[in-house]
Order: sequence, then C-alpha cells, then structure tokens
Amino acid sequence: MIVEEIMQRNVISLKECATVNEAVRTMRENKIRHLPIVNDTNEVVGIITDHDIKNALPSCLREEPNSSVYDAPVSDIMVKHPIIGHPLDFVEEVAITFYENKISCLPIVSGGQLVGIVTTTDVLYRYIELTGANQPASKLDIRVLNKPGVLHEITEVISEHKANVLSVLVYPDPETTTHRILSIRLQIIN
Repeated sequence: MIVEEIMQRNVISLKECATVNEAVRTMRENKIRHLPIVNDTNEVVGIITDHDIKNALPSCLREEPNSSVYDAPVSDIMVKHPIIGHPLDFVEEVAITFYENKISCLPIVSGGQLVGIVTTTDVLYRYIELTGANQPASKLDIRVLNKPGVLHEITEVISEHKANVLSVLVYPDPETTTHRILSIRLQIIN
C-alpha cells in the first residue's frame, strides 16, 4: 500500500508569517494537531504541532491569548526543514519513519508542492482496517513450523470449515526460531 491511498488531501496549512495565535485558533477550529508551514509557492518550509505550541508557551500564559508569545510568527517555533514523504512511498516505510524519528506526522510533497499529510492516526487506522480488527471476527494464533507450504495447509483446513479469512499476520515465535506464529482473523464468531 502506498501513501497516496491513505493521505489526507485537503491539508490545512499556514504561511510562515502567521502568528502562534493563528496556529492555535486554526488547530482548535479544525480539530487538528499538525500544521504544515508553507511559503508563497506552497513549498513546505516547516511544521508546527500542538506539542510545539505547548512547549513554546509558559504554563502560566497558556490561557492568556494576549501574551506576546501568541503574537510571534510560527517560524519562531516551527520545526524547520521537516522530514517529508512522497505519495508513492510505502505506508510501511512511513510507519518506520514515524517510529525511528519519534514524529507523528509527515507532510506529503510531490513536485516540490504540499499535496497531503499522513499522521500516526492515519497509519494506525489503516492497520486496524487491514487486520480486520474493526470487524466482528474470531482470531486464531497458531504456532507452526517455519517451513514452505505451512500456510497452505492451514488455509485448507479453514476452507473445509467454510470460513472466510479477513487477515493473516505472521510473526516470530518468541520461544523458538524454528517456528512462527500465524495470527489469522476469521469472519466467524465461533
């Protein structure tokens, strides 16, 4: 799966001359936590998150919109030159980028222009959909020998019982390297 399949295309962004107060208001009104900052030609020059805003404001001033901190341009507190993604990047690579860099969003750029945004919530929601965890189902975890053809053997048994497979995950057995765990979600509740 590639990023363009899950990215949000209607990206709310601000110019680098916008104030911190405008960023706070924009985030609240749109119920978002990430704002790409763009220049006049829609190139990403930074990103600001609710976390950046909280860190920039002294705790005693957070509820005082008249504070001079609120009048500062977002360019003073934004993350400059943020990590960006491309619409054809693989979602798994984006998840690794989030994990390794401890970030929660990725502006998506094509031809130098901001075309979307992906957040950890987008990736997590897609994972839930892909695994079928959002549907009524039964889950089987089966320890199998790590050998070719074992998945075929398991799916034959499932087919004989007229069950429909929603998803299959394969992960290492924590007890031994000779086995794997097949986690199969079936569209039955029995």
